[in-house]
Amino acid sequence: MARSAKDMRMLCGIAAAAVALGVTQLAAVPFGPAADSRTSVGSAVIDLTPGPVKELAIRLFSTADKLFLAVAVLIAIAVIAALTAAYETRRRPVGSIAIGLAGLAGAAAVLSRAEGTLLDVIPTVIGTVCGIAVLRLLTSGRIGDGQEDPTGTDPGRRLSLAVLGLLGVGVASGVGGALWSRRLHSVADDRQTFVLPRPTIPAPPINPAVQPAGLPKPTFITSNADFYRIDTALSVPQLSQQEWRLKIHGMVDHEITYGFQDLHDLEVIEKVVTLTCVSNPVGGDLISNATWTGYRVRDLLAKAGIHPQADMVLSTSIDGFTAGTPVEALTDGRDALLAIGMNGQPLPIEHGYPARLVVPGLYGYVSATKWVVDLELTRFDRAKAYWTRLGWSERGPIKTESRVDVPRSGQDMAAGPVTFGGVAWAQTRGIRTVEVRIDSPAGQGIWQPAQLGASYSNDTWRLWSFPWQASTPGQHTITVRATDNTGAVQTADIADPVPDGASGWHGVDFTVT
Repeated sequence: MARSAKDMRMLCGIAAAAVALGVTQLAAVPFGPAADSRTSVGSAVIDLTPGPVKELAIRLFSTADKLFLAVAVLIAIAVIAALTAAYETRRRPVGSIAIGLAGLAGAAAVLSRAEGTLLDVIPTVIGTVCGIAVLRLLTSGRIGDGQEDPTGTDPGRRLSLAVLGLLGVGVASGVGGALWSRRLHSVADDRQTFVLPRPTIPAPPINPAVQPAGLPKPTFITSNADFYRIDTALSVPQLSQQEWRLKIHGMVDHEITYGFQDLHDLEVIEKVVTLTCVSNPVGGDLISNATWTGYRVRDLLAKAGIHPQADMVLSTSIDGFTAGTPVEALTDGRDALLAIGMNGQPLPIEHGYPARLVVPGLYGYVSATKWVVDLELTRFDRAKAYWTRLGWSERGPIKTESRVDVPRSGQDMAAGPVTFGGVAWAQTRGIRTVEVRIDSPAGQGIWQPAQLGASYSNDTWRLWSFPWQASTPGQHTITVRATDNTGAVQTADIADPVPDGASGWHGVDFTVT
């Protein structure tokens, strides 16, 4: 079926937008990551999105939130390009104006980044001009204007082929630019050559009894590949050891800037710590446990001399993200780390290579700054960090929580002996007991003690298991609650992650067949 003229103009708009984006991506490679307007626009969208909407996105898409954003932005651009191009004419360049405005928005986004300069706008200008030129060409009537072609080729087909070809050029340019940029600016080789220093104070050995028998997952130590990742970096920052600097300033006796060579005289600490995201819902998987290698933050701060009035450290990532951490959490006996290693390897790039913060007992939004380059000593009544500006609480102590991992929600199981299990956590306080309740179709069950894996430390989660005889057919619900070492029982009160972390008992429905 032949397409209408309006439909063809809409397709022309999509092709023009693809060329604009692709050429911009390709032209940005020689200028560096700061010139990538695609990433800049995505980052600006993240920054401008209200806190509750961000929380909803994390809840719906978990660690795939950035992929969803990237796809959503591309779809929005395609829709806008198509709708505006539908009204593009020689005398009324509606679609061209839309591409021009999009280019201005991209340039503004580039300049809004901390590292953006006027030179970094050049690729966006080039891509915008190319996009407008393509749209004007496709809608000018020079291709497929309805005049008979001497070769006998259908003019509508010629236009369709031109649109398809230019769309392909745009996609190929974008993909090629992304791959070229990744190869050119990647610090993967730098990471490969980095040798972790031997710990001065190694972590205590892990007793195999931390893993309850019959509970294959989760494992006590989370692999680097499986460790959760939630951050605001749409494009993973690429920062080499040689480029990395950590500036400590603000309410200090004197400013200090550290490079990697300046860390060699400090004690190297190895510590097992469980990290938790404040966006983790009850029963969620935004929590992981790893062995971290690094330097005590308090040793770094001590050399600068902290003013007594300072009660907050505002840490800043190379991409501009900020977190506000209580000074006491970085200077007390919990051994907060400037981490450079994870599970015996240099930090994975997506987890903060070459250096990040790891602070036991606090949710990541106030403590776990990746790619950290700046520590400012200040006060909570003077400065606001990224998430606190959006409505989260200033201080984020981790709540006592627990989770059922086995059985899975909705799982069917045959009658007979089974082993249920999961994890519980209360970082810096530790877990004393875990109880489970299995409700039968006939009514409420009673709380029964679960078997606990060995306790490694108060800074790590604790795995639990519960043997049960599945005998009564029908649907059942298993619910779990934990008690920490202070004697505080996990609350049943249901709270959303905003503003200071979710709470409530986790329950899972399953069926005995």
